[in-house]
Amino acid sequence: MPLLGKVALEEAFQPPWEMEAATGSNISLYVYKEREAEYTSGIVNIADRVKEARATGVGYTICSQTVPGVQGEVDPAKAEAFATRSNDWIAEQIKAFPGELGAFGAVSMHNPEQAVVEMTRCIKELGFHGIMVNNWQQAIKPNGERTLLLYDGPEYDVFWSALEELDVPLYIHPSAPEAQVLDLLYHNRTFLIGPPSSFAVDVSHHALSLIINGVFDRHPKAQVILGHMGERLPYDLDRTHRWLELVEKRRGMTAKKTVYDYFSNNIWITTSGQFSTAVLDFCINLIGADRILFSVDYPYEVYQDASDWFDNVNINTRDKLKIGRENAQKLLKLGEYKDWNAPYHQ
Repeated sequence: MPLLGKVALEEAFQPPWEMEAATGSNISLYVYKEREAEYTSGIVNIADRVKEARATGVGYTICSQTVPGVQGEVDPAKAEAFATRSNDWIAEQIKAFPGELGAFGAVSMHNPEQAVVEMTRCIKELGFHGIMVNNWQQAIKPNGERTLLLYDGPEYDVFWSALEELDVPLYIHPSAPEAQVLDLLYHNRTFLIGPPSSFAVDVSHHALSLIINGVFDRHPKAQVILGHMGERLPYDLDRTHRWLELVEKRRGMTAKKTVYDYFSNNIWITTSGQFSTAVLDFCINLIGADRILFSVDYPYEVYQDASDWFDNVNINTRDKLKIGRENAQKLLKLGEYKDWNAPYHQ
């Protein structure tokens, strides 16, 4: 029996004026060739996902700006303008589907104080449910060299404090490798760019950076979402835990708790693009159903595949309800939406 009222959290859009510049000839890196036409329509036409959601028991969809998005813009002023314009655009699109669509806001992370201003506008004025960043912010150093900004230093504490105060999550989504990384690691290895490897490697590095540099100790109420079943982090969790506790803390690492503690209190994972029962069972056993959220990864993936898998996965009813809709209802503070309380019996 299908679970109605599922909530999907990683469902991408691209503002139409950014479509060609952002995707261009790289579409083959992220989309099955047979689905290019569907992707090209679905990434900009918001009604497409509503049609798919209605056909597959998804009651509420969170729309979020896809890669490279604001994080791919190295000029701070342009990045800020891009975020504002994109947020206004998606806010206008979802108005047509009350009770079925919401959004995560986009922010430029060049300037943490400015990011707080736009984040606050997204939550308090536009009614969004959180923020999504496409991993690290690409930037330019004063000497003209390109660099990457991660959000684990004290200069970003103002951002994390505001996130706590607003009581919304930050979703860290993958992005394409920066030019220098492409040259160093992926020259003649382009098959590893994106979902096969680079996405998970880059986001897991960023997430662990937040842990080891004490972000969750300074901001214990901060909530971070990682897609694709945790970007491989769960599968290395025990080794990571033992090494951090037995070696790195003795070498001066500032994290006060264990990596298991942070996964229990600060980190959520979603099923986006990972439709494997074996992987889901593993993650439930390791971190618990209370920290897992259903997602699709539309339009890179399709609602039908995600829902056919999840609706038929053999887990107990309590866990299926938590993962499918109840965890998201609590985390995102969702009110009533399409099929939000539909009865379910396996």
